[in-house]
Amino acid sequence: MPKMEITIPEHLEMQITQMVDSGEFINREEAVEDLLAAGVRAYKTSGPMDDDEPGFEDDGMMGHDDEYVF
Repeated sequence: MPKMEITIPEHLEMQITQMVDSGEFINREEAVEDLLAAGVRAYKTSGPMDDDEPGFEDDGMMGHDDEYVF
């Protein structure tokens, strides 16, 4: 697996340490890997859209200008 080095703000490092200490993750490496993977998945499903493609955020769901239809 490729390795990389990152620098993160202290508050994030503290949160990761707390998650490891509370048993949510086995170690820091697993925590960073899982959290990074979750962030990438979330970004792919809700990240920026192409400017050329019309998006729901432009004119509401289902093309309604003044309301959202679910």
